[in-house]
Amino acid sequence: MKLFRHHTRELNANTRRVYAAFEIAHTAVDFAAALSFLVGSILFFWAEWETEAIWLFVIGSVFFMMKPTLRLIREIQLYRMGNVDKLADRLND
Repeated sequence: MKLFRHHTRELNANTRRVYAAFEIAHTAVDFAAALSFLVGSILFFWAEWETEAIWLFVIGSVFFMMKPTLRLIREIQLYRMGNVDKLADRLND
């Protein structure tokens, strides 16, 4: 089984649950990143808030970096789950 294959999401109830949990996490991280950049951008209108704005851009960047990391972790988890299913099938034969 390879990574980033759509069918691995639908192997069983557990893989669907893992996929759904990671999609929720991915969406939450995406929203947090966008919010950080939006607030940071607004704060740049006032010079006295420049440091906080910069920190929000850094935090938003970390959130954006987390997105592909979450996807890779999800795919590795689904890959491992698929291999366990294959092993279980072989033991039942």
